[in-house]
Amino acid sequence: MIKRTIEVSGPDTRLSLRWGQVCVEREGRKIGQFAAEDVGVLIVDSPATQYTHATLLELVGHGAVVLLCGSDHLPAAIVTPTAGNSLQTERLAAQVNAPLPLKKRLWKQIVQAKIRNQTANLEGEDEIAGRLFELAARVRSGDPDNVEAQAARLYWPLWLPGRVFRRKRDGEAPNNLLNYGYAVMRGAVARAIAGAGLHPSISLHHHSRYDAFCLADDLMEPLRPLVDRSVRELFLSGMDEINQDTKREILSLLLEPVEIQGKPGPLFVELEKMTASLVRCLLGQDRQLEIPRLT
Repeated sequence: MIKRTIEVSGPDTRLSLRWGQVCVEREGRKIGQFAAEDVGVLIVDSPATQYTHATLLELVGHGAVVLLCGSDHLPAAIVTPTAGNSLQTERLAAQVNAPLPLKKRLWKQIVQAKIRNQTANLEGEDEIAGRLFELAARVRSGDPDNVEAQAARLYWPLWLPGRVFRRKRDGEAPNNLLNYGYAVMRGAVARAIAGAGLHPSISLHHHSRYDAFCLADDLMEPLRPLVDRSVRELFLSGMDEINQDTKREILSLLLEPVEIQGKPGPLFVELEKMTASLVRCLLGQDRQLEIPRLT
């Protein structure tokens, strides 16, 4: 079943639990409800929102992640389940003990997939697309030559046709929309990781003592071009602020069709296939990570 992505915003909002249903109240009046078991990602974009403890427990108990947004409307925290799979102990052990050559080989596959997905956003730029494919073929185990960055230097100048764009987290629009989209994608990937019985902080490549979602940062890299494509369409149509309309469009990315091994499916489902594939690689049952490809 495809889980729902729900956003809650607005002043004086309260979330409470009644018989497995999350009730949404505003100014003391009930405005809606939804089943906790149907939720994959809940985004709360109102600093004044109140919760009952039971509501959060019910959501994460059904495998949902909760993204808490700050005053800039960007997710500032992610609440994830601590136990998402009956075989979690075995899988965590494999994750912790994964040998470095395996991690480097998987990171190579991730970088190659990211570069190839970037080419899908460069229609009409056959020369640069060809160079990107050549770069993807040159990626070595662990990407010691930082081919990922070399590809980015070719990709971003052509991402917005006829415009000068610099990708900076604190830069001018549409960087704000990209930040929001990447944060949502990160939360969805973190949910899939927890559901597979893995821990989001034990990474393949990314590492920081302050980052609790290093593995999510690893696995979302090939999915960034999907966010890029959606944000570009929004920006070129004149939408450059984070509001209800742009958030609705970006959240719909989780239902976008992608392909794994030539078979199409919604991204939300394919994320679970990707993390299940990672488990098989960590357990020595497979060598190739299944990564969604843009259609």
